Amino acid sequence: MTTPNGKTTLLTVEHQTVSYIAGPLLIAEQMIGVGYDELVEVVSPDEHVRRGRVLAIEGDRAVVQVLDGTSGLSLPGTRVRTRGEVARVAVGDDLIGRILDGSGAPIDGGPPLRAEGYRDVNGLPINPVARDHPSEFIETGISAIDGLNTLVRGQKLPIFSGFGLPAAELAAKIASDAAVPSAAGGDEFVVVFAAMGVTQREAEFFRGTFAGSAALERTVLFLNTAEDPAVERLLTPRAALTVAEHLAFERNRHVLVVLTDITSYCEALRELSAAREEIPGRRGYPGYMYTDLASLFERAGRIRGRSGSVTQLMILSMPDDDITHPIPDLTGYITEGQIVLSRELDRRGIVPPIDVLPSLSRLMNAGIGADKTREDHRAVADQLYAALARGRDLRRLVSIVGEAALSDTERRYLAFADSFEQKLVNQGGARRTIEQTLDLAWTLLLDLPPADLKRIDPALVERYARPGGEVEQPAA
Repeated sequence: MTTPNGKTTLLTVEHQTVSYIAGPLLIAEQMIGVGYDELVEVVSPDEHVRRGRVLAIEGDRAVVQVLDGTSGLSLPGTRVRTRGEVARVAVGDDLIGRILDGSGAPIDGGPPLRAEGYRDVNGLPINPVARDHPSEFIETGISAIDGLNTLVRGQKLPIFSGFGLPAAELAAKIASDAAVPSAAGGDEFVVVFAAMGVTQREAEFFRGTFAGSAALERTVLFLNTAEDPAVERLLTPRAALTVAEHLAFERNRHVLVVLTDITSYCEALRELSAAREEIPGRRGYPGYMYTDLASLFERAGRIRGRSGSVTQLMILSMPDDDITHPIPDLTGYITEGQIVLSRELDRRGIVPPIDVLPSLSRLMNAGIGADKTREDHRAVADQLYAALARGRDLRRLVSIVGEAALSDTERRYLAFADSFEQKLVNQGGARRTIEQTLDLAWTLLLDLPPADLKRIDPALVERYARPGGEVEQPAA
């Protein structure tokens, strides 16, 4: 509504036409002029105001999602107020270093946010025509990622975990240690970390991890705990991505967005779908879950002509460690690879327990090379994969025929698989540069027969294997 002096004000309309309440939803009749995704206020009979969001419009009937739950609401006394607003979140540099709840309100006891503006949380995927191909290396400090499944700026790469595996610890470590190589220029690197449906213990862990390492100074931390309304989890990643997009494409920063746990998000999506009595899809999840996840993941990337970027790492706990479950299955279709955590490696005390063989980074080749990491990177990674695969096959053979039946060469490959996991993958809490990772890889490869290093150019063997010494060349 525009006043005579030219100012725009929002017209508040109150509706007393609630006809149905179930779970986190209510239905109100005669909602004329109300739009999809509009924010509303739900007023209980005792005048307690709760936040709500319009999920669907059917004629003059609106389905409202009550963010604070519907407990205590009754049909006769409940009212719905509308103002024509959509869900928005504050953006700006002042958010860096702050801890926010799932909807973007500060919960760290600090001063009020000095926002540069407010943005609609329902952003759009980047236009494919405007996308710039990701090609810049991100050094996470994790050898199994940097060396064999390299993360590139603008990439969306999920971490497939299982319940009880240290995925949260890995995500926090990457967020704390991820670095911008000097070749990328002087752009500041910012982390936007969004935790969805976490326990209070996990929330305190994230607070302590970032504050203890001083990483909070370059982090925006969103915390939606299990005690918060489940439906708020649907807003948390969207609010985080909106903040990230502002920092990347309007403030020209490189932003790493960490989303954990996508499984909690999908469970909230299923709960909401069941409350709306929608026809379920696979295992009870809504049929539009693929589209919903894509609306989040496709907000990562680079835009041609802009120096900033949004990179996504999403943590996903696989129910029953089943990689064919609908959540990891659909995520794998949308994203550009996956990092898989192994329960077996975790039992053996390997930190982080990354299983390299089923892991993949589809954009790795675009982010490595002589001018980005090192000229031997691709060849070393290929040789490591080949040797590890052979060593794993021999482990299965040993379980049948015993180690005594192996040849000397086969024993060397069997020992290589153990050394690879214990020395390269296992790094505890230490951080390694890409140079340290590749140098360590060479020390492992030199335990193999030189004639078997067929995936590495002899000139690279001469240059990197034993600097200053003689190296037996592999057979042509």
